[in-house]
Amino acid sequence: MNLLDLYTYYFELPLYSKIKFDVDEDSDKIFDIMWSDVGIDAYNPNIKENTTYFIVQPQAKHYTLRNHNGLILTKLYCTRTKEILNIVSWLDYENGTIQKIGQYPSIAHFHISKIKDYQKVLDTEKIKELSRAIGLAANGVGIGSFVYLRRVFEYLLEKEYKKAKLTDGWNEELYIKSKVVERIELLKDYLPSFLSENKSLYGILSVGIHSLKEDECLQYFETVKIGIELILDEELEKYRKAQKLLDAKKKIGIVTQQIKEQNK
Repeated sequence: MNLLDLYTYYFELPLYSKIKFDVDEDSDKIFDIMWSDVGIDAYNPNIKENTTYFIVQPQAKHYTLRNHNGLILTKLYCTRTKEILNIVSWLDYENGTIQKIGQYPSIAHFHISKIKDYQKVLDTEKIKELSRAIGLAANGVGIGSFVYLRRVFEYLLEKEYKKAKLTDGWNEELYIKSKVVERIELLKDYLPSFLSENKSLYGILSVGIHSLKEDECLQYFETVKIGIELILDEELEKYRKAQKLLDAKKKIGIVTQQIKEQNK
């Protein structure tokens, strides 16, 4: 089993994703996820900054995991704003599973506010689709979330294709006949390096839509989302660098002109 850390469970794991654990070997680790006294560094969308959260349930330290079979309400306390994040989990101790079945504010609330920076490299429609993907996954809809993630992925590919096909030596016929993974290879000089080096990302999205079950898509959602975010991060860095260069050239031009005027 892939045991989750505190941050992953409370701020990334979608609702209804079932975590299996060995009741003999892993109970203490699951207990620590539910009632740890360790601070959790995470983003607070209301102040748009990272902060620290603590679990408010110290009394549970006196019991074992078996005593908490059934519904578990966890409260996370933000040390900066005093806000409370409420999470409801369902523990099935006999079968060795635990899953989040409720959360307020939702995971989507935390993540959607962070993707607004991508407005510089994504159009409005794709920002909405990325937001929908996060919102659906947060509410336990795995396949639908993959559909929207794939649309964003295909948009990034199409955007670079439009640039590439205007260059000398571009083989349009070969590109049209190629599969998506092959197209990524043909566009490797235009695409962010992370995308070129991880061509299997599109395959995961396609398999998810056509073959995987809802819970399997939810299990892989965060990995795929992070992959797409890394691609967008590279695009955003290129955009910021280009803007910085333009700003520097403009300022240098102003200074140069001022010096010329002073030396007349």
